Amino acid sequence: MNRTKNVVLALAVMAAVLYFPKLSISQEQPAKPDAQAPAASGQAAPAKAPQAEEDPFAPHPAPPLPPGMTGSDVNDPRTKLKPGLYDSGEIAMGMKHVAFLKKPGSFQIQVTSPDDPGVKKVLMQLGVSESNLAKMPKSLQMVIAQLAFANSDFAFQGNHLFQGNFYGVNIYDISDPAKTSLVTSMVCPGGQGDVSVYGNLMFMSVEMPNGRIDCGAQGFLPEPAPEPGHEKERRLPVPQKDRFRGVRIFDISDIRKPKQVAAVQTCRGSHTHTLVLDPNDKDNVYIYVSGTSFVRQPEELAGCSGGEPDKNPDTALFRIDVIKVPVAHPEEAAIVSHPRVFIDPRSGVINGLNNGGSHDKGEEKPRDTDQCHDITVYSAVGLAAGACSGNGILLDIKDPVNPKRVDAVNDPNYSYWHSATFSNDGSKVVFTDEWGGGLGARCRANDPSKWGADAIFNLKDDKLSFANYYKMPAAQSDTENCVAHNGSLIPVPGRDIEVQAWYQGGVSVMDFTDPAHPQEIAYFDRGPIDPKMLALGGDWSAYWYNGSIYGSEIARGLDVFQLTPTKLLSQNEIDAAKAVQVKELNVQNQQKIEWASSLVVAKAYVDQLERSQALPANEIAALRKAIKNAEKSHLKAKQVSKLQGMTGTLEQDASSAKTPADASRMQALAGILKHPAA
Repeated sequence: MNRTKNVVLALAVMAAVLYFPKLSISQEQPAKPDAQAPAASGQAAPAKAPQAEEDPFAPHPAPPLPPGMTGSDVNDPRTKLKPGLYDSGEIAMGMKHVAFLKKPGSFQIQVTSPDDPGVKKVLMQLGVSESNLAKMPKSLQMVIAQLAFANSDFAFQGNHLFQGNFYGVNIYDISDPAKTSLVTSMVCPGGQGDVSVYGNLMFMSVEMPNGRIDCGAQGFLPEPAPEPGHEKERRLPVPQKDRFRGVRIFDISDIRKPKQVAAVQTCRGSHTHTLVLDPNDKDNVYIYVSGTSFVRQPEELAGCSGGEPDKNPDTALFRIDVIKVPVAHPEEAAIVSHPRVFIDPRSGVINGLNNGGSHDKGEEKPRDTDQCHDITVYSAVGLAAGACSGNGILLDIKDPVNPKRVDAVNDPNYSYWHSATFSNDGSKVVFTDEWGGGLGARCRANDPSKWGADAIFNLKDDKLSFANYYKMPAAQSDTENCVAHNGSLIPVPGRDIEVQAWYQGGVSVMDFTDPAHPQEIAYFDRGPIDPKMLALGGDWSAYWYNGSIYGSEIARGLDVFQLTPTKLLSQNEIDAAKAVQVKELNVQNQQKIEWASSLVVAKAYVDQLERSQALPANEIAALRKAIKNAEKSHLKAKQVSKLQGMTGTLEQDASSAKTPADASRMQALAGILKHPAA
């Protein structure tokens, strides 16, 4: 969330909001007092009434567009949907909403008004004192209380979906996606609750100060009121021996009764984490920990200290943490390194990267990058893409314990580098910008289409080069938190397609095969939760898994979608994507997609070549007829021979194709026709 000069807010929400990295409230100086108006001649100046604290979450219309910028489309049908929590309007293109499950009762705040006593109860559990609570705007109280029960990220294994939540985790049976059902819930507060799974192990990120080693929901006593005259000073939470901030590890051998077997403490907690598999080490898995919150005191965790590196070379800032987890003995998990991924390799200065300055008001000057928000590893190419607040970085992870930065980029249109996705062939990286931190309305008509958007980069020889931006195009209201967030690849052969969450902007499916010209090919959206007040909601993550799209709806629950054919995506392409089945999916541990040499995949390539007009109509018709006959014959030799006889022409066509994408499709199609499988 964007920085603001409201120091009182820092005190009020430290226990709940500092884990949202961009809500880092100014910590250097107190708010400036208002200038006193001069008294009229002969009259005493009237006593100044106390001024309410600025409310950064109150709905505000977007300012005028900067010169040369374009905004969101107000004529898009998504812009006028009926508001509501469970009865909002819905609209879709190229997608079908096949299932929705509300959050379990214990994961709902169960209040609809900031005046409800339940809001105060939640905030007190988060450690907000009575005095600070009285200074918080009502709408802010509601947002923070909602955050304590927000759904977060997904992991998948077999027929199970693991949905993280700031209050714990819910596990669902998705053996029939349209009839998804809850298996079990586990209350274990501490946020964000991002999860990943490997074999019989589940990992969970914890960053909030209310996290307890024992998973208790009681949190800790509210922070004591500050001494008079010190109200605006930043204070860290009182050290607690039972506080937990780091990565929890659970044994999920009994899926209905996850059992915590280890809890690895870190100095900044774990905002997110990434499961890393080393092809040369089958006995261990590794966890990259991205902490974005404050550094805890050494009285709470030995060895922790913060500050700038010129004053403290051992600062817990400007690094990530690497945890080694012995698979057979997860209770022995421990931190094994603290890679300084922002180091200047020439000078050795550990704060060697900065954002180059941002467009946000008050953030124009360059700021050192001291944290990663999310890291996506792609072991098949030996690289990781780090979305690291002020920069997008590229890491060599061939030695997973000691990742080394090989490239870094920044962008004045970017406010906060949030997450990353590789194309399947490793030739592109999509970064996201979480402008507004996820709690702000950033898709309004006058919000620039280059801000809070995806940035697509080409990747060659370990170097990133910018191609273009993509932003969900529909204008959203002043009360809808909306910005680029988490997504995953959809395994359509011959194309680079990503499904992505945009909070209350819904779900958008983007084709970035041509990185210079990305386009939306499907979407789903709801109306705003509340038309008068900004409420925290919408899709945190939208991921494809074994034939369906799952959306982690922050406020409402769990969505399940199916793709439907349109002129932009054929049924054959959808069928080819559904044919790809995996045993596990942790999206930040990206796995290389492999397609079988099947005629289902061949038909997808033919559809693509027809859509791009890469082959003449008579050749397309001949290919379809030959494939159909081969299928009907169950791949008898005579029909297979006819398919093989068409490969020479395809290979010749590929050599003169107008685009590299079409050339690759022709070559891949020829390969299938040479050796087709059922």
